[in-house]
Amino acid sequence: MSNLSPEILITLVTIIVSGLGIILGTSIPAIVEGRAVLKALDGITRQPEAANDIRTTLLISMALLESTAIYVLLVILILLFANPLIDLLVV
Repeated sequence: MSNLSPEILITLVTIIVSGLGIILGTSIPAIVEGRAVLKALDGITRQPEAANDIRTTLLISMALLESTAIYVLLVILILLFANPLIDLLVV
């Protein structure tokens, strides 16, 4: 490992960090979305007359939660394909 060029080392670290980031950045919102759906279904079964309001709130919150996963994907793709760290750290 000591004979690797700085470009290759930064690329390897970026790939590893990107893999971990995409795992955490997609699994955590998925878990939270599952909990939100569970609570919404529980609320609908307890109060069927409020189903429309609960459904609307659930869909808005699901869109916001899913956007976080999309932002993570965007950052990971930027790190993988247009890595700004190579230009900043390697002189």
